[in-house]
Amino acid sequence: MSPSSPPDTPSWNDKTVDHEYVRFVEGTRSVFGDETTRLLRSRLLAAVSLLASVMAFAAAVDFFQEDVGELGVRTAVLLALVGAVVLLRSRVVLTIGQLRWLELASFAVAGTQTIVVAGSYLREFAVEGDGVSAVNAAGHLFTTWAFLTFVYGIFIPNSWRRAARILGPAALLPLAVVIVMGWREPAIGAILAEYHVLVPSWSPLIASITAVYGAHVIYTVRREAFEARQLGQYRLTRLLGKGGMGEVYEAEHQLLKRPCAVKLIRPDKAGDKTVLARFEREVRATATLTHWNVIAIYDYGRSDDGTFYYVMELLPGMSLDGLVKRCRVLPAERAIHFLIQACGALAEAHAKGLIHRDIKPANIFATERGGVHDVVKVLDFGLVRETLTQLGEANLTQPGTFSGSPLYMCPEQARSYDRLDARSDIYSLGAVAYHLVTGLPPFVRESSWEVIIAHSRDAVEPPSKVRDVPADLERVILKCLEKQPADRYQSAQELAAALAACEAAGKWTAQRANQWWENNG
Repeated sequence: MSPSSPPDTPSWNDKTVDHEYVRFVEGTRSVFGDETTRLLRSRLLAAVSLLASVMAFAAAVDFFQEDVGELGVRTAVLLALVGAVVLLRSRVVLTIGQLRWLELASFAVAGTQTIVVAGSYLREFAVEGDGVSAVNAAGHLFTTWAFLTFVYGIFIPNSWRRAARILGPAALLPLAVVIVMGWREPAIGAILAEYHVLVPSWSPLIASITAVYGAHVIYTVRREAFEARQLGQYRLTRLLGKGGMGEVYEAEHQLLKRPCAVKLIRPDKAGDKTVLARFEREVRATATLTHWNVIAIYDYGRSDDGTFYYVMELLPGMSLDGLVKRCRVLPAERAIHFLIQACGALAEAHAKGLIHRDIKPANIFATERGGVHDVVKVLDFGLVRETLTQLGEANLTQPGTFSGSPLYMCPEQARSYDRLDARSDIYSLGAVAYHLVTGLPPFVRESSWEVIIAHSRDAVEPPSKVRDVPADLERVILKCLEKQPADRYQSAQELAAALAACEAAGKWTAQRANQWWENNG
């Protein structure tokens, strides 16, 4: 998970989708491009659905008129358009390039059908000498083509240049088809000359010019609206991740050109007062902490449209969860190195009466600062709770519910969410330590309730039974994981001292850390 990823909602196996690597911006995709992709998919779905509806109506008319020849063509095109609708409505992830190809293919299929059907009628009526009907067939071609042009221009998000590149040549296509047919077939040529059939051929060109101008206006308005949504002096550049609380973007301060991470309340949560209160509490709690092992908060506020956001430092590196996934297990000396730093961050938080309540590998980040690697940053104080309730502050957790990560949750957290103290974080950090040195959390069960019950009832399998773990470190971990808070370390400082007394403590040096990242980063 990125250093600024929002806290994940609890899942039965606590499986989270982590953005394990976070680096500074170097030519990343813009958020405007991401927005265009989402908009293109929804607009293309609407456009193709409209074309499919028109095609279904035309096929029904052919069926009742027993026009078998045209019915076959329309049915084939209808099936292709319905297939595109199904694809666009599915959960299949489509890139902007794939959507553009689908866009062109859908309109090309509809346009080809228009030319084939209208050309067939034009040829048939010309051979029969029915000039009026032949003129109507040609007019139908030009009118339908203009309709397709308008649909494309209205529904498909484009810059005016791209719209012009596509619609300009397309506007001349029906005219070229009719001229070629008149040149190759004398009967059609005679009718073209006699009835001035090419006069209405200007309609697709006029439609194209109008559509290109419309695309320019719509694109400009979208761009201006997007710029207006930028958060004051911060320009969003890339979506980093999503979670239950909100979305996190990589961003840049427009004046300082400093990369940062911006966390936003998700749009569908903006009206939830409980979520907003929790979001503000996270900001306030984190902003009061000054320890170097806590992620730094730069700014906080609301955008013009009421969106809550806060700005924090952007960290290179990966979470401890990512490290374990990559390395399977960490050597004891490196695990101790991380844990002692996390204790420092928690010690300051506990001294201020703040309990984190969601300590897990994904919320402890290994980063680089000042040329030093494996610097810990404790993240996501979204579940933090003051041990002394402030006057007038509401309880933001409903009775009978719990939040946090079951794999690392202390027994008392599921029973009494609001009566926790520093020792609950000690338990969770012990569970993290167990995971670092064994590659597994203390309890692995089928559901989160089974995990919670195991934390409360079952004995922990000693880490040395799973991996080769030093005896002194094992004793520290098992004491953290005692069921009764009174049997654990009573403070983060006490835990840090116990870790520092382990034989492996201090053996993970800055040189070793730098070498590891040089080889693996």
